[in-house]
Amino acid sequence: MAIPPAVNRPVRTIERAIEIMEYLKENDTATVSEMTDHLDCAKSTTHRYMKTLAANSLLVEDGNEYQLGIRFLDYGEVARNKYRLYDEAKPRVDELAEETEEKIWCAVEEHGRSVHIYGAQGKHSVQTYARVGHRNYLHQHAAGKAILAHLPDSQITETIDRHGLPGRTPQTITDRDELWEEIETIRDRGYAFNFQESVEGLHAVGAPITDENDVAIGAISVSGPASRLEGPFLRDELPTLLLGVVNEIGINMAHP
Repeated sequence: MAIPPAVNRPVRTIERAIEIMEYLKENDTATVSEMTDHLDCAKSTTHRYMKTLAANSLLVEDGNEYQLGIRFLDYGEVARNKYRLYDEAKPRVDELAEETEEKIWCAVEEHGRSVHIYGAQGKHSVQTYARVGHRNYLHQHAAGKAILAHLPDSQITETIDRHGLPGRTPQTITDRDELWEEIETIRDRGYAFNFQESVEGLHAVGAPITDENDVAIGAISVSGPASRLEGPFLRDELPTLLLGVVNEIGINMAHP
């Protein structure tokens, strides 16, 4: 696991615990032997880590396997509820899902990555890898690019330097100069497109929710199959609809 640049003397014990939890998030379950191989440490040490985490309800032991405990749900709910944007955006996201019949997400930026804090499914929405709490690279999807384009240039540069521009599909922008050109286009028109850049066969449009200084505090996106989200519906109707929604949310955020 990569250490954030600002952490010069990380606590190794905490890092190990996080590695265990990340592994279980991606792989569902693991035995002590499997986790020992992953951590490349003594089996007795791995056993103590996992027993300690289980004793604190962070892991659940089922036979000889461990999995994440549902206690994390409590942490997630508390973290999400700290965002006033969640309360303001939730009813509008639900309305958009019903109106467009597609998948709607509300995302925020944290530590240079995007995080989905709420989503709603329309009647015809499709299922992808995205889920509430999912962390993504900002440059890979519509909501993320909308947020990225409405951050200060220095923060954008710092984000790219820290996380790079990894590709998820052949269409993902992975060139720094190309991304800056895209950012300028997004700033000019006020919204971002995703043409199969996060999931092949999926299109999306995202618009930022900004503060009084035009800095993004989040974004809303609509996504669906490329066969449905195309032409004037994608390029004109959905952006107009989204801009009205994010403007309303922004006004409400500015006047609590």
